Amino acid sequence: MLKRFALPLVVLYTLLLTIASLVNIGGVPDLGSSFDDKIYHFLAYAVFTLIYFNYLKLTSLNTKALLLSVVIAISYGVFIEILQQLLTKTRILDVYDMLANFFGVVFAMLLVRFRKNLKLK
Repeated sequence: MLKRFALPLVVLYTLLLTIASLVNIGGVPDLGSSFDDKIYHFLAYAVFTLIYFNYLKLTSLNTKALLLSVVIAISYGVFIEILQQLLTKTRILDVYDMLANFFGVVFAMLLVRFRKNLKLK
């Protein structure tokens, strides 16, 4: 990714994820399972982690980019769930959403680690 788009992408994705998490959005495509919401959480936070990792990798925080992106993503996910409980009437704090967020973050972290291991060989 081009360096000049890394920060705007971080800001835009964070803003969109915040809005999508705090407003009542209808018309989300049905995936045909009883846990569609958790799949969306998993994917959203995997992408969130990868976007932050890519940005941090381009900064002076390069050596700790993966750790920082994981900490940021998990913290943000918990923060958003708390805000849903406090600020909205249509959303609630859901531990299972936090777990889905966590597993999305872990998946992204494993993807990054696996990719690094492939490059080393």
